[in-house]
Amino acid sequence: MSKQTRWTLKSIAKELGVSNATVSNAFNRPDQLSAKRRDDILAACKTLGYYGPNKAAQSLRNGTFNIVALVLPDSVEYMVSDPVASSFMRGVTSVLEKNGINVLLFSGNSDNLNNVVDFVDGFICYGRPRNNALVEQLKTVSKHVVTIDFDIARNASVNINNEQASYEIAKHVLHNQNDKVAILGLRLLDENVLCRVYEHHEFETGQSISHQRLRGYQRALSEANITVADDRIWNIPESSERFANIAAKEVLSASPRPNVIICMSDLIALATMREAIKQGIKIGEELRIVGFDGIDEAARFVPRLTTIHQNSQEKGVIAAELFISKEEKTKEVSYELEIGASS
Repeated sequence: MSKQTRWTLKSIAKELGVSNATVSNAFNRPDQLSAKRRDDILAACKTLGYYGPNKAAQSLRNGTFNIVALVLPDSVEYMVSDPVASSFMRGVTSVLEKNGINVLLFSGNSDNLNNVVDFVDGFICYGRPRNNALVEQLKTVSKHVVTIDFDIARNASVNINNEQASYEIAKHVLHNQNDKVAILGLRLLDENVLCRVYEHHEFETGQSISHQRLRGYQRALSEANITVADDRIWNIPESSERFANIAAKEVLSASPRPNVIICMSDLIALATMREAIKQGIKIGEELRIVGFDGIDEAARFVPRLTTIHQNSQEKGVIAAELFISKEEKTKEVSYELEIGASS
């Protein structure tokens, strides 16, 4: 047998002295050959270093790739370390893998979808991407699209009612109009900086999860006749210990010190609680804190964190099932107010 570094279906068939169809059947349609015939062909191919017809070429011919692009709201590096996003991804992959579909993680900071759009069967978009150009592309791309926690008029989405959930947790933690409130917001500004959010900061209170939650907080505050000062809303660029620690130190050193802190994620709330404990502040008495997400650590922390529990893994499962079924419908996932000693 001759040596060859790169085999094709045609060249391997010629080398083995069989038809192209026979080699193709050995890999793709085993019922068309006897067991011995198939085993002999596969063994010979393995010896020569040929492992089957080109899948990319097959996919291009039939237009099906068995790959879904999972569009994340932020960088892949950041999102895979986030416990809420990780739980969602477990739900997605648990369904797709059973159906022989692979997942491609795609950054929400990317310039456009052009590098992947021709090689995937569609998109599952987890939260509104940082780059709004991706949103505009997702609205018109010909492939199937499922969005999570925001809508783009594609009629396939999975959501929880972030605004109502935020209203309910704020309503719970606010006692009277004398409460001094601070809000530790997550990605309220389209800037990668930790800062206070003043009136001169222009941002669109649109469909992002953070803006939905802020609207819920503001509704509860309005009903309680509480005004939050300009310097009492923080923008935290990512839900991480590093940024949350800095914000916690700032908010707890403010004068007068808030007695209510509303956090847009459990990670931010837990960092604030750790800093308050370090400073000797009595949580639940001198300071009431609430979070959002319902991560496992929030339930284990002492005192237990009051939070909105959302089943992120269930959201992932529903999103994947919606993608496979190609149904064009909106599904809403339930949430639960979990009251701990922090409030």
